[in-house]
Amino acid sequence: MLSTVREQARGLTKDQRNAFLAAYLGWTMDAFDYFLVVLVYSEIADDFHVSLTTMAYLTTATLVMRPLGAFVFGLWADKRGRRVPLMVDVVFYSVVGFACAFAPNYAVLLVLRLLYGIGMGGEWGLGAALAMEKIPPAKRGFWSGMLQGGYSFGYLLAAVAFLFIEPSFGWRGLFAFSLVPALVALWVRSRVGESEVWQRNARLTTTRPGEVFRDPVILRRFVYLVLLMTAFNLMSHGTQDVYPTFVKKGLGMSADTSIVIAIVYNIGAMIGGPLLGAYSERLGRRRTVMIAAAAGVLVVPLFALSTTAGWLAFSSFLMQLCVQGAWGVIPAHLSELSPDAIRGFYPGVTYQLGNLIAALNLPIQEALATHYSYPTALMLTVFPTLALVIVLSAIGKEARGIAFGTAATRERAPESTTG
Repeated sequence: MLSTVREQARGLTKDQRNAFLAAYLGWTMDAFDYFLVVLVYSEIADDFHVSLTTMAYLTTATLVMRPLGAFVFGLWADKRGRRVPLMVDVVFYSVVGFACAFAPNYAVLLVLRLLYGIGMGGEWGLGAALAMEKIPPAKRGFWSGMLQGGYSFGYLLAAVAFLFIEPSFGWRGLFAFSLVPALVALWVRSRVGESEVWQRNARLTTTRPGEVFRDPVILRRFVYLVLLMTAFNLMSHGTQDVYPTFVKKGLGMSADTSIVIAIVYNIGAMIGGPLLGAYSERLGRRRTVMIAAAAGVLVVPLFALSTTAGWLAFSSFLMQLCVQGAWGVIPAHLSELSPDAIRGFYPGVTYQLGNLIAALNLPIQEALATHYSYPTALMLTVFPTLALVIVLSAIGKEARGIAFGTAATRERAPESTTG
């Protein structure tokens, strides 16, 4: 098992490592700022005198705007290259995230979170395109899982920052601090070279995104991937966003206890992504997802019904190992199913449109918790989404290991190589 991981982890060039690190840090900082809201929205609700259900729309606002960011920055990246749009994007979301520290009321904070969603939406697709275009095909699985793990690492950093910063500086201090690591990500990104696949494709074709979408294969696959990403986003947000509030409000545990549990389950997520990502090179992308989601189904009762800190930490660790293990294949999977001409646009927009449809997850869970209980809310939302992930993965296609910048990927969707 470990030999498979080690084999894929070795042998990157300096430029490949820098490209991966830039994409990883950018996605980490995006997730860091997003999960600050998840961790402190009950505290913000108290300050602004609004209900938890109303506060939950802060995350909805961010998710709703992410497709716009993916659309704008994706088109720019396919036309002008990956590097500059990524640098502009990180500056934009850093400034907006910092401004959240000074929001005087709920309405202003809601507007800022809408703007933040634009930056967050642009980050993932561009970072994934740059990293996956530079990583050798046979190593994509592991590095795909590592890249997606940046989301969990950002959550973990937000949890640690909460423990050390929030007691002294409150929730506003957390948002002010978010500017510092984002600037570090920007510095690293400035040292990355442009994607050779994009440069080669720009020389060899003048195909525009609208022309590519005239291919019915690409259009059908686009719709399918939006549905798949909807299920994936319901799966991840359904098992993460409400959980700290469940521990604090539902079970009456302390904020510090909920944060420690969050740290534990994000460690599970960071293990699951690269581990199952690496094995997707052997098992296939879709089969790996189905195995991970099926394991998650078995964990749901323990995950939703545990009442002690130890069992909560253990069950949530297992759940995120499965959920983020499934997610670990996604940067590679979506990139491999995208034509070269629209790889900045195609993965990011399908991902973020899935987020848009899933944006009401947290308000729905809070409403169910209000009428029934948090365990019931988790059971009613997590079981169906895991099942949906399995079904959609089973009926899809994949192009594992396909070489970018070839005739097979230049102007149309790559044909399935593994069914």
